[in-house]
Amino acid sequence: MQVEPTAGAQRTRLLIYNGGFLTQRRLRRILYLKGYDIRLGLPKYGDVVGVWGNSPTAYRGMTIAARYNAPILRVEDAFLRSLHPGRTGEPALGLLLDQSGVHFDPTQPSDLETLLATHPLDDTALLNRARHGAERMRELHLSKYSAIDPTLPPPDPGYVLVVDQARGDAAVTASAGDDARFREMLVMAQEENPGARVLIKAHPETLAGHRSGYFSEQDETDRVSLLRAQISPWTLLEGAVGVYTLSSQMGFEAIMAGHKPRVFGQPFYAGWGLTQDENYFPRRQRSLTRAQLFAAAMILYPTWYDPYRNQLCELETVLDTLEAQTRAWRQDRKGWTASGMRLWKRKHLQQMFGREKKIRFTDGPPEESDHPHMVWASQTRGAENAVRIEDGFLRSRGLGANLVPPLSLATDDLGIYYDPTHPSRLEELIAARETLRPDQELRAERLMTQIVSAQLSKYNIGENAPELPEGHRILVPGQVEDDASILLGTTTVRTNTDLLRTVRKANPNAILIYKPHPDVEAGLRKGMLHDETLADVIAHHADPSALLSQVQEVWTMTSLLGFEALLRGVRITTLGAPFYAGWGLTTDLGTVPARRGAQPSLLGLVHAALIDYPRYLDPVTGQPCPVEVAVQRLSEGNLHKGSSALRLLSKLQGAFATHAHLWRR
Repeated sequence: MQVEPTAGAQRTRLLIYNGGFLTQRRLRRILYLKGYDIRLGLPKYGDVVGVWGNSPTAYRGMTIAARYNAPILRVEDAFLRSLHPGRTGEPALGLLLDQSGVHFDPTQPSDLETLLATHPLDDTALLNRARHGAERMRELHLSKYSAIDPTLPPPDPGYVLVVDQARGDAAVTASAGDDARFREMLVMAQEENPGARVLIKAHPETLAGHRSGYFSEQDETDRVSLLRAQISPWTLLEGAVGVYTLSSQMGFEAIMAGHKPRVFGQPFYAGWGLTQDENYFPRRQRSLTRAQLFAAAMILYPTWYDPYRNQLCELETVLDTLEAQTRAWRQDRKGWTASGMRLWKRKHLQQMFGREKKIRFTDGPPEESDHPHMVWASQTRGAENAVRIEDGFLRSRGLGANLVPPLSLATDDLGIYYDPTHPSRLEELIAARETLRPDQELRAERLMTQIVSAQLSKYNIGENAPELPEGHRILVPGQVEDDASILLGTTTVRTNTDLLRTVRKANPNAILIYKPHPDVEAGLRKGMLHDETLADVIAHHADPSALLSQVQEVWTMTSLLGFEALLRGVRITTLGAPFYAGWGLTTDLGTVPARRGAQPSLLGLVHAALIDYPRYLDPVTGQPCPVEVAVQRLSEGNLHKGSSALRLLSKLQGAFATHAHLWRR
């Protein structure tokens, strides 16, 4: 991974003559991390002049560079830029730093063209990364600007796609694009595909009203339609029978989607045997595969940035970042209504789900609304058509009953993970992860290692484990006996006392270590043990991670500690139906839903439960984030403290724990 420059590393002065280099903090940071110090003035020996691509201000720097014989660094946005166009003010997640030319300008070779022409591009690991990266872009519907709704219905398949571009854009000008050229492209699309419908795909900046394109309503006929909806490029490419473009990045995506697009300009991806080209490229005589093209353009060429750790990174980290950001935007963009939410949770819910539009809290679900409606999962009134919200499995450092806000929340539009009486979205995700790509296996494995090595659990509280007797040790986690997971997920064994009796009967010679639930120990919830002699050790206030490293088995009703034990290779026996039971990874003595017929690996279960299902909020940046960032914050203790008002309320609720029905509303 690329990291912060070390002290004493050789740095280069970058002379700039464009105010954007000074006003854009992210741009300055990325350049600094690459070893460039931005300066004003005239270049001296060893200095470099920085210009923004072929922008209208680039001539200033180029004139100075020519006069002082200084090298030029051309800067452009990377091919996966952000959710929204730069004109909205959103900073980029990567830059293209080119010392030779500009990737879209064929008048001279760029560093990217040189890579494509001369780099071996034969490393198996690199090409596998490229294949997996392209597949992730497709499945996540990521493009240069990724604020697109993949659920928007596409047109009926069988159309020809003509890609419009922003009028006067440098990539258009460099390919000699003008109105006549775009008209020619539209005519050719119709002539070469007789009888086929033609769809004109507008540029995102045109749809956003920032810049006009080359096509308009005047170009529509009985065969030609202007596509005004912001449909995912990947969805459109799937239904297209042909793709026509001048120099749009969508031509590159068309190649990754399996097309051989007709190209009327001279973009970086043309001339390598993957396109039908109107132009001849004398410098590009090499035939490349899709994976080789992707490897050079998306892995080797760009400089990628991690906004959470404030450092340079690899493509995979950017994909993780955009996965988290697009999921949040796509769920939140219409705005939520919410009911059944306790007062103390509302501020945090606004932070996690109200970034696009503020959540409107109501007494119940609105009778008619275009907004999605959420309820806390324990609330049954009005939940029939609502999205249920519940804490994620890596929650916080501190208890929810102590009013500590969570870093993760799960959203479920089918049911909720702890209720086996109905299907849940988590069940579908687990079943879908029965098969994983190698990159998905690697991500889940690294995540599991990160969690175990940092000794993380759901609440991350507790003391060192007590000294345990020698023998075959079985950990028995206590639970809150009126918790919904017990009421809905168990049948015969439903109390902590009955749980211990059952385990003792099945394992008369084992050492039973009973760990009370933190909420019960804090006096906040129901579940006190009636007979402590049933266990050999009562591990009061013990850190679950410290216990799991010293036991051979865990027996549980539905506790999440069983899932945490699976991550650590401990054998699990369930007496209820927790979300991780029924998939062939546990010994199940309770009644498990028959619909859980898939056989995922442990890595598949981890991917579904910790990557796919919850949403995470970075407490440092306040941004939606990948699970790996949440794990790092938890392991470092880099969390914002709760407000003094919540801490006081937490103490009061402890004092009035017997009246929990009041404060838990």
